[in-house]
Amino acid sequence: MVWGLDAPALPVQNIAMPWFAIHCIDKPDSADLRAETRADHLAHINAHKDKVLVAGPLLRPDGRAMGSLLIMEFDDRDAAIAFANADPYHLAGLFESRSVTNWHKVLP
Repeated sequence: MVWGLDAPALPVQNIAMPWFAIHCIDKPDSADLRAETRADHLAHINAHKDKVLVAGPLLRPDGRAMGSLLIMEFDDRDAAIAFANADPYHLAGLFESRSVTNWHKVLP
């Protein structure tokens, strides 16, 4: 099997509802802002916990948070973006970069 950027695209079939990966990287030196808004961020995710496959912080080698990764179900990409735009971390200006990407679960 060929892997990498030159690999042919495989067709995605039988998807009941689309999954989306929300990948966010914090601005430098923003640990205090992350800590201050964490409770509101978690409340936002918990209000949609029925759509969450996985969610958690991205970590530096020393264990400090450096971003967030969520993989969640939404009707479409617009709904995923609306969720990401309403995240208290985003509203507080925590993220240096953010992406919302369609994702297909293969394993397990």
